[in-house]
Amino acid sequence: MLQRIRRQLSWKTLTQPWRDVDWILFLIPIVLTVLGGLMIRSTELQTGSTNWIQHWVTGGIGVVLMLLLATFRYETLGQWYWFIYAFTNLSLLAVRFVGTTALGAERWISIAGFHVQPSEFAKIGAIITLAAFLSNRPSLNLIDVTKALTIISLPLILVFLQPSLGTSLVFGAITLAILYWGNANPGWLILLISPIPAAILANVFLPAWFVWVVLMGVVAWRTLPWMRMGAFMIVVLNLVAGSMGQVLWGLLHDYQKARITLFLDPYQDPLGGGYHLIQSRIAIGAGQLWGRGLHQGTQTQLHFIPEQHTDFIFAAIGEELGFVGAFLVLFVFWLLCLRLVLIAQTAKDNFGALLAVGVLAMISFQTLVNISMTIGLAPITGIPLPWLSYGRSALLTNFIAIGLVASVANHRRRLKF
Repeated sequence: MLQRIRRQLSWKTLTQPWRDVDWILFLIPIVLTVLGGLMIRSTELQTGSTNWIQHWVTGGIGVVLMLLLATFRYETLGQWYWFIYAFTNLSLLAVRFVGTTALGAERWISIAGFHVQPSEFAKIGAIITLAAFLSNRPSLNLIDVTKALTIISLPLILVFLQPSLGTSLVFGAITLAILYWGNANPGWLILLISPIPAAILANVFLPAWFVWVVLMGVVAWRTLPWMRMGAFMIVVLNLVAGSMGQVLWGLLHDYQKARITLFLDPYQDPLGGGYHLIQSRIAIGAGQLWGRGLHQGTQTQLHFIPEQHTDFIFAAIGEELGFVGAFLVLFVFWLLCLRLVLIAQTAKDNFGALLAVGVLAMISFQTLVNISMTIGLAPITGIPLPWLSYGRSALLTNFIAIGLVASVANHRRRLKF
């Protein structure tokens, strides 16, 4: 009898930290990682590569980290966020001096024979820093928003200079989502990104540019505390952004320019910059409803799509698993985002809610952009598909992010009857 009681007590002690864990939140990344390994193996079946094994091994490490972080008191991070911010920027600076160059970019640091991508882990650092900085502010004024933008500007610029345009866009999405959830005026966020559409419209359709400038002036008049001066400054800013569009265009690298323009008409350069997108469309269309079957896709098995195990893994899913498989992948991502929203709404404090929203923005933005670029709805930016694309740093980052959100869910207050 005493031995049975001891066993029950020891089992309760062992399972206590995970008693309130959101197991659906855990299950989704694991399922996606298993599927990712299967599809990576399919894309490399003819080459004998073992990237799929590395994907699963890294995923196993990620699962362990996720479980450990779920029991960790996430509030502790709020006391160390400046240290985390400093470490994030130092790691990005290290890439500039000791980084490994590949495909015209310096993005990796070699540690004990492993290539580590600091820009991936910097996403977590940015989320923690912004969430902690804004957590004690019930509503944000312009000074708070300016400070937050100043904080995020340093890692964003360092990532952009690697250059990594796709990752820097993820930083922007994270910042906008956290500011919005932090009760920043939505009009301010629109004004914040207004120069980008202005620069595009001025070079695409001039009348639309003028309408946009006027519209932004009205938004500034209605939302900024100094109505006349604010509206005037915003109008001037959008006019300058439009006229400076060509200058900004000149700052981009040639491959970045090609990615931005060729998605509109990839047949401008069918054997060059448009080749990826053309083959990706063919592969997804060939899958039809049920797909050609695992290891049966012609575009996948004959390697018509370069880098298919990383950026274009969704093309393999579309060809070999068909519309049904692609739809189920989208549904799983939607379910994951829904869980993240629910956790943000029920978090016990603002810091936990902002952490969940930052992770939500990171995952949803990467998923949306990656799938959109494989079907021709967005430029090719090199953003991986979470848990499905091969990439050890990105995979670990995503598991760490879910572990932090699981900690928020595990330590929230619950009603007991």
